[in-house]
Amino acid sequence: MFSSLLIPILGISCGLLAIFGGVVVRPWLRFQERKLEVEADLMRSRATLDAARHERLEQRVAVLERIITDRGMGLADEIERLRDKPLN
Repeated sequence: MFSSLLIPILGISCGLLAIFGGVVVRPWLRFQERKLEVEADLMRSRATLDAARHERLEQRVAVLERIITDRGMGLADEIERLRDKPLN
């Protein structure tokens, strides 16, 4: 008697589970996938901006290094002269 009820109950349960999966789980998974895509796009755009900012900073540091190495001690003397110069 128990086994004769088990088969219809399992059949109905499997059907309900399939419906639940199609109605609730599948859209939730699609939403999560889309959310990850949007976050990945945001991270890519941030990485692009960071790379551009990094490149600009590297260029500025290179210019500063060139100024320091090209002018050497003369620059230090010039800074000291400007420091000693009275403000008008």
